[in-house]
Amino acid sequence: MFLHMLSNAFQRNVVHHDVTINTRNNNKKRLKVFFISDIHRRKIDKKLIDKIDKDIDLIVIGGDLAEKGVRLSRIASNIRILSTFSQTYYVWGNNDREVGERAIRNIMRKFRVIILENENMPIPGHSSWGICGTEDPTSEKVDIEQTLKDIDEYEHILAVCHQPKVLREIEREILPTVASVLLAGHTHGGQIRIGKFGLLEKGSFQTNSNRTKLISNGYGTTKVPLRLGAPSECHIITITY
Repeated sequence: MFLHMLSNAFQRNVVHHDVTINTRNNNKKRLKVFFISDIHRRKIDKKLIDKIDKDIDLIVIGGDLAEKGVRLSRIASNIRILSTFSQTYYVWGNNDREVGERAIRNIMRKFRVIILENENMPIPGHSSWGICGTEDPTSEKVDIEQTLKDIDEYEHILAVCHQPKVLREIEREILPTVASVLLAGHTHGGQIRIGKFGLLEKGSFQTNSNRTKLISNGYGTTKVPLRLGAPSECHIITITY
């Protein structure tokens, strides 16, 4: 059982999701997003990279890139590899600042990663889309109103935050008529589950014609490198609109 749980913790599962958004536009376009959260101590290696489609439009890192004790060289290596695919966006997780906020900012600046901190901006090449992201509640700086300021300028929204509870606040504020894709992590799917029971909610993917919500089990682990009933995962979301 121990070996099984250890193996689960280091799987390189890339889960594919297809999302179709109904629009009046007859010339359908595609937005392809790679989403990874809760890397913690794991290394992004060639075996994972080989599983990622090379036509990704943007990379989204959903927080907890690191935790206390993770070497800055490991963090820099992970960011360097991920950012080679496409423009990369990042939101803070509850553990990231344990390695030093300035150090994280310097790494992101070096590899031209955009940190979303209670703000939104247009997605290059997809003029009808805006991407928004919040601070993490541990910073005591979450500002939903600022994050969604002038959000009605976009037809479609890609919203990112680390913790699902913040995502639910964002979801309540976005008009139901605005097509949106919402992404979060943090829970690790409970990391170790006994049947349907776990300390935190298991990852999930829910979609309809106007709203999609993805809560990821995350890629890494914390405290113990073990998983049961909540496989390690990252995601490719292909949005047709």
